[in-house]
Amino acid sequence: MIKKKSGYTVAILGATGAVGRETLEILEERKFPMIGLRLFASARSAGEVMTCLGKEYTVEELTDSSSFDGVDLAFISATDAISREYGHRLGAAGIAVIDDSAVFRMDDGVPLVVPEVNAAALHAMSRGIVSIPNCTTTPLVMALKPLHDAVGVKRVVVTTFQSVSGTGAAAMDELMDQTKDLLAFRDVTAKVYPYQIAFNLLPHIGSFSEGGDCSEEIKIAKETRKILGAANLRVTATTVRVPVLRCHSEAINVELERPLKANDARAALAAMPGVIVYDDPLKKLYPMPIDATGKDEVYIGRIREDESITNGLNLWVVSDNLRKGAALNAIQIAECLVQN
Repeated sequence: MIKKKSGYTVAILGATGAVGRETLEILEERKFPMIGLRLFASARSAGEVMTCLGKEYTVEELTDSSSFDGVDLAFISATDAISREYGHRLGAAGIAVIDDSAVFRMDDGVPLVVPEVNAAALHAMSRGIVSIPNCTTTPLVMALKPLHDAVGVKRVVVTTFQSVSGTGAAAMDELMDQTKDLLAFRDVTAKVYPYQIAFNLLPHIGSFSEGGDCSEEIKIAKETRKILGAANLRVTATTVRVPVLRCHSEAINVELERPLKANDARAALAAMPGVIVYDDPLKKLYPMPIDATGKDEVYIGRIREDESITNGLNLWVVSDNLRKGAALNAIQIAECLVQN
């Protein structure tokens, strides 16, 4: 935990990336108690000027000799290598580190936290590091938590439809460029992804294991069990990259321990902090990426009973991957740390 103070000096490592920029915006929106701000990025972005709370800050190059004197809290949204090196270094120096990578997520000594689900895990922050989960795991566990508490969750089958912003700004640019080229009847170039993403779907996120699972699919299963404290929960995932700029969507099929009617599920989900139930199919009301873009909440709809299995339920979930899936979740963790 962080020592109680009237204000905190914050560092953002990876400040000019998509998540870093979102972090800066949300710190301002939520009026986080900051008295100082340090922004770090690669040499390519060093010198860029960014604004927060009416003040301008110059981005510093992140190097081995970078000083973090006086920093209370650090957000890391960069590469795995940066997280590995600076997470240990800053945590050991007494700086609270909130890391966005997969490097520490499954470490026993590092809490993996979604505040609405398992904020109590922050008390086990023994190494000065907290991990935030994958941007698809976060909305998944927020949907599962109230169902698990109500009747128990036995098995989860999830298919994700993940926007290109999950890969970063270069992927967003690639989607836009390819779309323009195709509409102009020009050939497209794929650099970020192995194939064209515009007007296409890629059932491939991360690297493939020998068994054929993507690393993203493996992460979802492991992280969900850890966050829910359900080591025996059966989870299987299929992850798909889609030509959407922002917001991830998920089709979730849940096998429950005990019966739960769709209306009871709606009530349980509506009572979950950070969730909006947006579900009236007869009026064509269901969540879409355009609904959730720029929003903090996880939107859930298409809630219906699955009669093909005992105690089955289907859900459709949409969440802004740059906000609740990354930056917002990290800042909510920081708020928990300074409040407690």
